[in-house]
Formats: sequence, structure tokens, C-alpha cells
Amino acid sequence: MSPQRDRLRIAVQKSGRLAEPARELLARCGLRFRHSRDRLFCFGENMAVDLLLVRDDDIPGLLADGSADLGVVGRNVLAEDALGRGEEAPRELRALGFGGCRLSIAVPQEWSWSGPAQLAGKRIATSYPRLLTAWLTQQGIRAEVVTLSGSVEIAPRLGSADLICDLVSSGATLIANQLREVIEVAHSEAVLAGTANAPLDERGELQALLLRRLDSVLDVRESRLVMLQAPRTALAAISDLLPGRPAPTITPIEGSPDRIALQAVCNGQIDWSELEAMRRAGACAMLVLPVEKMLA
Repeated sequence: MSPQRDRLRIAVQKSGRLAEPARELLARCGLRFRHSRDRLFCFGENMAVDLLLVRDDDIPGLLADGSADLGVVGRNVLAEDALGRGEEAPRELRALGFGGCRLSIAVPQEWSWSGPAQLAGKRIATSYPRLLTAWLTQQGIRAEVVTLSGSVEIAPRLGSADLICDLVSSGATLIANQLREVIEVAHSEAVLAGTANAPLDERGELQALLLRRLDSVLDVRESRLVMLQAPRTALAAISDLLPGRPAPTITPIEGSPDRIALQAVCNGQIDWSELEAMRRAGACAMLVLPVEKMLA
């Protein structure tokens, strides 16, 4: 399946924990889509950008063979594929900040854990044999890697492995299977992946535009717009309290020459204690708003 030369294709999960956040992120970048009848494809309505709705594990392969130009995929899936594909493997272009989890070693709860050396000679069940093997090699540990495609957490109870290496988010699944996490092998989150070289036709221009919009969305995702009024004499003290110390915009208040209106884009959350500190410094009429878009 060769891609259309004039339309950019992005592979995303059809279902799963990355599916909805990926669609929401693309919507924040200004993209609108409509579903095909088979629900396996989304046609871009306002830009020449389409979505392929696929399994997470298939995304690196679709990128490698040119069926997709970009993909939203877990870093764990991308890294596992890259270890088997070599230099031509798709690579991470942007970390997207959602779908966070970790690939970790988990042992039966009754084990007394003393450190990685305890893994020597053990059978470890995992769906990520390349990542686990690379980590064991870095640690200088020789163990048997048992590759399973699913239900990794029940392997110790079935007797097919002594322990597991699997993705952990909340840890509830481990507890339900009488396992406990002991050491992290790798951190993962959703990433935007692509090939080393952008397409040289119209798709390359679309990709560059999308990356610019994506960077803008990611930059302001945790930003807040702070608006307040204060005596002019309190300006320095209040500015020092603004998270990230941004350069505020100051506007005189008509009819009150000794008072100003301040607005500033702050990077990060603003909690009640910070607002109360600004109030003690003289601020009033304070308003904190999320930033949806910002273009320099």
C-alpha cells in the first residue's frame, strides 16, 4: 500500500489508551476528520492529512514501509521495534506527554528482593523481549527471556516463568496477580514517530506545518494566563511571585494612575498558595485561565 503523494498519513491507535488523547491532540492542532464507513480510516476535512486507525504494534511497520508518514505510538513499542529493525527504524520526533507508563520487573509478592543480580538464571516473561534483553545485557545478567504476546502477569502462577517484565501504570494489575514492581527497565509515553527524512513532496510541507502547530500546543499545554489588578508600587513584588518569572504586560487603569492591570503567561500550574501570596502583595481581581493557543 503506497501512500498518496499529496496527502500526509498519520497512523494512530484504533482503540486503546492512546487513541482518544491522540485524536484530541490533533484536534487542538486544528485538524478535522470524518470516518470512513469501515471505521479504519479518517479523511482530513480541512487539511490534506488523513488518519490510519490501526493496532499500536503495527505503527512502526507502517512507517518503515511508507504506508504512513507519521504515527502516534508508545515509546515502548517504537523502541522494541527499533532494536529489531536497525538504522532504518522509525524514530521519535516528539514526546507528547500522555500515556505515561513504565516497563518494569515485577516479582511474586513473597520474594525478598535484593537487587538485579537476583535475576540471574531466572525465567522472565515479557512482551518486550528485545528491550528486556538489552537491559539484562547492560546489567551483566544472564537470564532466560520467555516471550509472551499477552497475559504476561499470570505467567508465574502458570509456572511458565519465575517473574515478569511488563508495562505498569497504576500497578493494580500486578497487585491482582500477587506481584510487586521492583525495578524500572524503561519509561514510556506516547510519542510522535516518523522516518529520519521528511517527505520531499507536498507531504513534507504539511509535516513541517503540523510539527509547528504541535510544538505550539505542547508548549502551552501547562501554561496559564494570569490577569490581575494591583497598586503600581506592588508590581515588583507580584512579578517575583509569578511562576516562571515571565515578563508581564502592564496596562494603566483609566482614572487610577496609581494602579495597573497585569497579564502574564505562566508556565505551569498555579495553586491557591501562589494566588494568596500575590493577594497579600497587593493583587486583586485575579483571574487564571488555561491557554489554548499561542503563536509567537
